[in-house]
Amino acid sequence: MSDGIIAATMPHATTTPVPPPPSIRTDWTRDEVAALIALPFPELLFRAQAVHREHFDPTEMQISTLLSIKTGGCPEDCAYCPQSALHEDGGVKASRLMAVETVMKEARAARDAGAARFCMGAAWRSPKEHDLETVCAMVEGVKSLGMETCVTLGMLDNAQAHRLRDAGLDYYNHNIDTSPEYYGEIISTRTYQDRLDTLSNVRDAGINVCCGGIVGMGEDENDRAGLIATLASMPRHPESVPINMLVRVEGTPLAAKDTDTVDPIEFVRIIAAARITMPTSRVRLAAGREDMNDEAQTLCFLAGANSIFYGEKLLTTPNPAASRDMRLLQRLGMHTSGA
Repeated sequence: MSDGIIAATMPHATTTPVPPPPSIRTDWTRDEVAALIALPFPELLFRAQAVHREHFDPTEMQISTLLSIKTGGCPEDCAYCPQSALHEDGGVKASRLMAVETVMKEARAARDAGAARFCMGAAWRSPKEHDLETVCAMVEGVKSLGMETCVTLGMLDNAQAHRLRDAGLDYYNHNIDTSPEYYGEIISTRTYQDRLDTLSNVRDAGINVCCGGIVGMGEDENDRAGLIATLASMPRHPESVPINMLVRVEGTPLAAKDTDTVDPIEFVRIIAAARITMPTSRVRLAAGREDMNDEAQTLCFLAGANSIFYGEKLLTTPNPAASRDMRLLQRLGMHTSGA
């Protein structure tokens, strides 16, 4: 699939999408992204910093909190995910959807700890109608606390996306995970186009898009360039772009796969490429931070990452302690913001 075809596969929305600013490119090719990633490291970071400073305060970090509101039992077979019901040794037992008041208690605690965006994730292929009604009540409740809201619920049709929009949802997360060519090595129960269709429905409803991918699943450099090129050639860039480093969870297929750990410098290169190609997006340093030292995270911040998840768990995988995050930001002279 060529880069031009990747961009064209996003279905046409039923309403006219808001165009990106004239200065923001949405036609990045895989070869262009690969050339960026291959730049000498000092030059790559200089370019990323220049773009970052043009659009953001380089000393500011957005803080978000992520809560699993329904864990395990997912019918999908994503090779990295311990929540799949098909990975019997994954160790994550299925649970029911949380009660609204339980979620509200967690949201209040997150707000009081400094988070400005509250993200809720449910392990579904797609939400059932009665569950969607409950999630909408959660969105309304979190919004009443003055926080931004984000959910990830699997695939959405157009009507479901509009229901979430009417409840006040700010962001919908739905990652494309990897390049179109490597996708079939990771997931077989839903197609790449299924993911693009959901993103189109979210855009059509007027909800901001949170969409990124995972590095370290056995993909090659060309696939990593393809991931960033796909995101950067969407008709409108995702407002949030989470870049995850694979967390090997025992019992998942990727935990047993013989793949090399991603070199931290190579990971920073992906962050920098995301920043340069999607200059106004929040680039979020997401899963995998627990395995990064402070120096590696600092390089990611220098490369343009300006959002992190705060708290000791990301759905089911470990995350650095909040105290460690605050100490690092203080050492760097950075401050937090919910912008």
